[in-house]
This record gives sequence, C-alpha cells and structure tokens, in this order.
Amino acid sequence: MMQAEMPTNRLAEGLGAAIRQAFDTAVPEDKAQKAQQLFASLPDYGTFCGTIRPVRLADRPGRPDRPELKPPRLVPRRRISKHPKGRIALLHAIAHIELNAIDLALDMAIRYADQNMPFDFVHDWLSVAADEGRHFMLLSDRLKALDSYYGALDAHDGLWEAALKTKDDLLARLAIAPLVLEARGLDITPQLITKMEQAEDSPSAQIFHIIMTDEVRHVAVGKKWFDYVCGCERRDPISTWQMLVTRYFNGALKPPFNIDARNAARFSAAFYGPLAAAQAKGEMLV
Repeated sequence: MMQAEMPTNRLAEGLGAAIRQAFDTAVPEDKAQKAQQLFASLPDYGTFCGTIRPVRLADRPGRPDRPELKPPRLVPRRRISKHPKGRIALLHAIAHIELNAIDLALDMAIRYADQNMPFDFVHDWLSVAADEGRHFMLLSDRLKALDSYYGALDAHDGLWEAALKTKDDLLARLAIAPLVLEARGLDITPQLITKMEQAEDSPSAQIFHIIMTDEVRHVAVGKKWFDYVCGCERRDPISTWQMLVTRYFNGALKPPFNIDARNAARFSAAFYGPLAAAQAKGEMLV
C-alpha cells in the first residue's frame, strides 16, 4: 500500500511546488507563462492526485521593482481619448489588475490545500490563473505596440491588500476576490470597451471583449466554490456572503450592476442587491 501511494504523493508535492514557483516569480511575463503552463500540465497530475499537498506561501507574490505601488488616491486617472496617453494609462491599470489576478488564483489553488478541497478546486483556479496570464500577455503586448510597457506607470496595491485580509479564511476569500472584485469587472468592462471603440482603438477593445467573456466564467467558478463551502459548513450562502463582505470589504458595492452578466455567472442579485441598497442608505444589513 505504501508503494502504491508514493506516485500520488510525489505528484501532489510537485504540483504544489510548481504553483509556489509561479507565485514567487518576479518577472511578470514569466509569471504569466508559468501560469498557463501549469494549467496545460494538469493532465499529468490529475490522473493520480486526489488532493494537493499544502505548501507554505509568502504573504506577497514575486513582483518586479516597477511599477511603484502607491495608495489608490495617489495614482492619477486619465481621460480616454484618441491620444494614446490616456489609453496607455488604462491598459497599464488593467494589466496590473490581471497580474494580481494571476497570483490571487494561484494563491487560491494552494493556500487552502489543508482544507481537503477536491482536486476540481485546484483545477478550476489554475484554469483561472491561466486565463489571467493570457490576459496579462495580451495587455503587455498592446502596451508595447503603443510604445509603452508594464511598469512604466505607478500602480496601487489594493487588490493584494484584500488578499492579505482573507488569507486565513477560505470562505471570505471566495466572497471577496471573485464575488466582489472580479464581479466588479463585469460591471465596468463594457464601459471600457465602449471607450476604446470611441477612441477607434479596436485592438484594445477586442482585448477587453476577451477579458469580459472570461470574467463571467471566473465569477461562476467563485460562486460554485462559495456555495460548495457553504454547503459543507451548513451555512446560508446569501446571508453568509453579505456578512463576509461587510466584515472584509472596506468599500461599498457600487451600482449600476451588470445584472445580465452576473446572472450568466449564476450570481443572483439576491446576494448583492439588498446589501448595496442598505449601504446606500447608510444602514447595516447584517
């Protein structure tokens, strides 16, 4: 029996180490490529792995020296127009979000391995990491086509601050990362597409179309596993989500919501509608 288990143990440990290596990678393009390669290699592991071995992750992922990270209020916003300066600023900001999203997905796949989640959980989050890696590369290439690059402008650390707040609570991480932060992308990305089309920047608009399509699936993945953990813990998903968002998310939920896209991700307004309404009135829902 011990000999029969050894291949599974080695493969599970190897996958955990590969995830950590991608997480620790500081060069953004290398990180994006490793995330895509990890997901492509999963069939080599999935035949044998029922679970994944826990590995210790740093609190922060590998990062380049640039961009300099500043508080959100100190990162300037630029108007989108036919002049490339504003479009470069927007593409840079979204590239920064996608880089953080790679690490959030990698972190999700491995940080909670001691909670005995099924291997499908790892599969799903590595698939998300691969998508985010592809998005980052598309944005990085587009910045270069506009004579810029990722790291040329300042950025903020708000996304990873949210990750640190929820690093010890799987349900909280699921509530915040996919179901607040990524769901917000469903609300604003159509506006970004429109702005790029108005600026006659069809290559950038097409990239945002790709991101938008993938984001629906990412939110659906988050919702699937949020419901799963709630079911395992015999919690009501709606009231639990509202409680966790109130506890862990500093900002307010901001309408208008892209209800069609959220519904496509099976994320009902029963979750966010009452909480957003209560926040708008300055009331406590939970």
